[in-house]
Amino acid sequence: MYSKCSVVISKVSTGSYKRQVYEVPSGKQLVDQAVIDRITWATWTSVLGDEVIGIWSRHAEKADVNCACVSHSGINLVTGDDFGMVKLFDFPCPEKFVRTCFCIVTITSTVDITVLYYFSRRYVMGTFPSPSL
Repeated sequence: MYSKCSVVISKVSTGSYKRQVYEVPSGKQLVDQAVIDRITWATWTSVLGDEVIGIWSRHAEKADVNCACVSHSGINLVTGDDFGMVKLFDFPCPEKFVRTCFCIVTITSTVDITVLYYFSRRYVMGTFPSPSL
């Protein structure tokens, strides 16, 4: 994720499931939550943060939601999960256990899905692993 001013990036530490924020180009980690809260993000691709708490279902584990991407307009969020579902949410969704606006079940087995907005951020594209034969 990049800030609108292009001087801050956010990275998810996959081992600890904590959102880490860094200055660019120094690489210095920002730890002051008040400073982080004032950042306006130009892009959002993280499954972690107060803005996306609602994407997690009641019984989801940390690794169940694989990816997230906010639309260019900043009003929608699309996610992909281990259950073969692509879900559309309003953004931000800071309340727990939010109902999806739209859900597509793509594959019945457990898979990793990557989703993103493309073509003027009006369409969602997903990538899926090829099934084992």
